Amino acid sequence: MTTTGTAQHALAVRRERVADAVWRASARTGVDFGYLMDQARVESGFDADARARTSSATGLFQFIEQSWLGVVERHGAKHGLGWAAQAITRGGDGRYRVADGATRQAILGLRRDPDAASAMAAEFASDNADVLQQRLGRPPNATDLYFAHFLGAGGAAKFLAARDADPGASAAALLPQQAAANRNVFFTRGGAHRSLDEVYRLMAAKLGNEGGAPPTVQMAARDPIDSPVLSKTPPGPDTTAALAARPTDAEAAGSVLRPSPAQARLAYLMVVSTLGA
Repeated sequence: MTTTGTAQHALAVRRERVADAVWRASARTGVDFGYLMDQARVESGFDADARARTSSATGLFQFIEQSWLGVVERHGAKHGLGWAAQAITRGGDGRYRVADGATRQAILGLRRDPDAASAMAAEFASDNADVLQQRLGRPPNATDLYFAHFLGAGGAAKFLAARDADPGASAAALLPQQAAANRNVFFTRGGAHRSLDEVYRLMAAKLGNEGGAPPTVQMAARDPIDSPVLSKTPPGPDTTAALAARPTDAEAAGSVLRPSPAQARLAYLMVVSTLGA
């Protein structure tokens, strides 16, 4: 096998492991499988050990420390991380803390675990969708939701509202701290400021939405059932059965963020089927 072939095989294996973890998170939380896979691709290239050079961001979904501690404190218990959730406290300054140093490192280390990272990314997306819906007065689309992961829900709401008001304004002037940590997003290679609209379009392109406006992310009721955990090699239905499981246009329009288990499973199977191609 050539060096290129070896690298491609390693990427396929890595992506399959991530797809397994994301499928489980999608099935349990109802957050869209495809959106989570796109986010993992953009954030880390499906590398569970990825670390940012300019911040504390780590893992598949590049959670910074405070965002991770917050989402684990809120949602960890329902995903078997009760010990971690109970160890996290929030101070009067709004910051999350863990009293024991070793426990803190163990909790932060979970960002490198594909299952934990995927589950928390799904919960974080759901939380952010709720905030953006309230702040913007409309359902967030996939790119809006990605901005909430990138900037936090408050930062995303500020950015999106400013873009609506003046799309040509400098994004770095609005968010100087974030711009300093992400120069490749807020500035061109020549050092020129990107506008709010240019940054938005750049992020949309990263998510694969270059061809037009990203789809609206609409909320649907979460199923109250426990979704099963798939094995590493889930049973594959034949093509006819898979096609029959596809949602109608009306169903898809109402459940982009929280699809049915059948929709999430079909998306998973479509991704896995390409790995050996």
